[in-house]
Parts: sequence; structure tokens; C-alpha cells
Amino acid sequence: MLDMTRTREIFDASSDFTVGIEEEFALVDPGSRDLIARFEDLETAAAADDVLRDAVAGELISSEIEIRSKPGRDFADALDSQRENRRRLFALAASQGIELGSTGTHPWSPWQEQRIIDTEHYRRLNDDLGYVAWRNNTFSLQVHVGIAGADRAIAVCDRMRHVLPELLAVSANSPFLDGRDSGLASVRSQIFTRSFPRCGIPDPFGSFQEYARYVDLLVEMHSIVEFTQLWWSIRPHHRYGTVEVRICDAQSSAAESDALAGLMVACVAQAAVDHDEGVPFVPAPGMLIEENTWRAIRYGTEGKLIDLGERREFPAAALSDRLLAWTAPARAELGIACELAEQSGTIRQRRALAEGSLESAYGAEVDRTQTTFASNEEVVVDG
Repeated sequence: MLDMTRTREIFDASSDFTVGIEEEFALVDPGSRDLIARFEDLETAAAADDVLRDAVAGELISSEIEIRSKPGRDFADALDSQRENRRRLFALAASQGIELGSTGTHPWSPWQEQRIIDTEHYRRLNDDLGYVAWRNNTFSLQVHVGIAGADRAIAVCDRMRHVLPELLAVSANSPFLDGRDSGLASVRSQIFTRSFPRCGIPDPFGSFQEYARYVDLLVEMHSIVEFTQLWWSIRPHHRYGTVEVRICDAQSSAAESDALAGLMVACVAQAAVDHDEGVPFVPAPGMLIEENTWRAIRYGTEGKLIDLGERREFPAAALSDRLLAWTAPARAELGIACELAEQSGTIRQRRALAEGSLESAYGAEVDRTQTTFASNEEVVVDG
């Protein structure tokens, strides 16, 4: 899908605000909660399930699995599909003696012991990136939102640049790595976004023509052979005709994941509405976007971010209210309710660590994932 004429045609034929949801889970041993390389076992077992057969996918390492909703007419439709996927996946994993974890990183399993899955795409990744790929044992929540019109999709991506650090801060759920507290709210973002090429938040393109010129240049210079090698935190998806948001950490409970996915979809939709209505917009310099991204990585919702329009600081704890207020028109139109958690997963994990051990803190998150994703209900878990 590097034929940019064809990509334009796909976007021009796309429908507004269709939705896809993708969630990545760690495969962990039920006793030790170490990562275990069992993806191929789950993939084989899933082949016998009419729903999971097309819903599960590999994601770099054999101790990780991704589940993808069917393309939904809207957010509610996609969420219904994903909830059924979850129910089946968690039941299948249990039957195979596997638990699933859902934080942005695994707190202690060594990256040196993980194995990249054997597909053409990931063999290429291994050859091209080496250590950068090996080190990236991370887990995320991603959404696709249909946007009609190629130029309009690029306009939405440009407007979303300002919002992405805010979504990252709200989603922060990866404080631990290599057996210790990293000191970061989202260490997942540090080892992925700051390491991979063509990653992070891209510069504004202004038009699909400029975007196509950039992609064509990368192809001509032998930098990429497929568009998925553009690992940005937001990107136009050439095959689906969607804007894909990729910046958020995986969430530990079903309710947290549902609410965050709904907010991500609403942000994309609101950016499209603002563009359509001619709401004034001047792209912020990359250096200011970068400053907010670092603050989100380091402090999550416990620090301050910069209001890029007013050039003033504000407490990141106010992000949920700010984002809900901005997206209110889109959420009302699309029927999206977002009951965001009062505290991020990072804050919860650090509080658990202060009262116990790294193992108990992560164990509580795995318990939360097991009890909520399997039933698609919010269950209070001690710890």
C-alpha cells in the first residue's frame, strides 16, 4: 500500500467515524507472572474459533498478542465486537494455562529472553532495527477512525498533534521496567517512541499531496517498503482509510480501556468537526509538541502541560475535564460516554508498590485485567 494514488482513492471512498479497536496483551505465567512465549500456541488454538480466527494477531514478540475488533459502523458497534473478542480470548488463554496482562510494559521480564515471532514483517524489523526492535517489549491501546477524504484525513492528523501528548498523559500506565521504578509515567513511550525511526508525533503536512511526496521520497531513498514502517503516534492508514491513534499505553481494566478508546475516537471526530466548521488552527512548532510529550512521559497527570494556544502552563490533572469539554459536541453526536478513571494506572501502581513489592503491584494489575476483561465489567481488585 505505497501506491499513493490508490491510497487517496481509499480515503476519498472512506466513511466518517467508523471505528476499529486494537488491544495488546502480555502473555504471563499464572504463578510467577513472568512473560511466557506462548503466542503460537494461542494462535493455533484460536484458529478453531470462528470469531478469534480473524481477531488475533502477533505483535513483535511471542509473549504478546493483539486482538482487533471488526470494523464497526460506530464506536458502540466496534466495542461490542471487541468485548466478544475479549471474552473468547481470555477463556481460550485460561484453557491453555496462560494469563493476560495489560500494562504498557512488563515490570521485570528481561527483553533479552523474548523472541520475535517468525513472520516476514517481523523478520524485516529484526534485520532493519536490531536492538531497537529487541528492546521494544511494550503494549498499547490503538483506535482507527474512518475519515472521508484524503486531504481531510491529513488535516485531522495535523490538528491531533496538539492533543496526542494529552492523551498520553491520561493513559500513562507503565512506570516499571527492568525490575525497578523507571521514574517515568510512561516508560513504554520512552523505549518505543524515542527509539524507533519515523516515530513519535510527526510534523504537520498540510495536505495529502505533501504527505504523498514525503512517502514517495522515503520509498525512493529505500527507507521503507511498506507504510507500516511509519510508526508515528498518529498516521493515516493506507489500507483502511482511517486515522490511527497509537500513542496510548494499554489499560489494566476493561472499563479504563473502553473509556480511553471512546475518548480517542471522540478526539479524532472533534478534530474533523473543527476542521469542517473552520475553527481557527495554527500548527504548533514541533519543539513545543516535543516539550509536552516529554512532560507526559515523565509526569503523566501529576505534572503540568503547556496550553499551546495560550502559551501557559496548566495542571495535567485537569486533562480529563479539558478533553471531555472539548469533545462534548462530537461525543453527543456519536453517542460516546467516557467515564474516565480518577487516577491513571501509573499512579495506582506506584501506590501499590509503596505498600508492597513490585511483584504484588504488578500482580494486582494482572488480577484486575483477568477479572474485568474476561467479563467486560469493572471489578474492584484489592491492591
